[in-house]
Amino acid sequence: MSHVTEFNAYRQKMNDRILSTDNKVLKRFFSLDNQVYQEGSLPVKTKELLGLVASMVLRCDDCIKYHLGTCFQIDVSTEEILEVFSVANMVGGSICIPHTRRALEYWDELKAESGI
Repeated sequence: MSHVTEFNAYRQKMNDRILSTDNKVLKRFFSLDNQVYQEGSLPVKTKELLGLVASMVLRCDDCIKYHLGTCFQIDVSTEEILEVFSVANMVGGSICIPHTRRALEYWDELKAESGI
């Protein structure tokens, strides 16, 4: 099983488990997270790129993978992704470099799985 498939399957399984608990606060948080990334004054693409930068600066590999997957689905280019990595490293500093390595590896896996 590829890293992409494994990540998505685990994320879905555990999100389903969390939401099955009927905890109102968690359900509202998940709903808010979904609403934030919908089309608004800022386009979805911009919001996803912002989410990716924030995830890299906060050094959350799961969040980085999630945003990379969404960016891939909405046809963000590799050049745009690399510019996001540049911004994240400038804002977050050299501590973001390991996350940039893993992020680029995951991006390459997304492309390879789709035959690009």
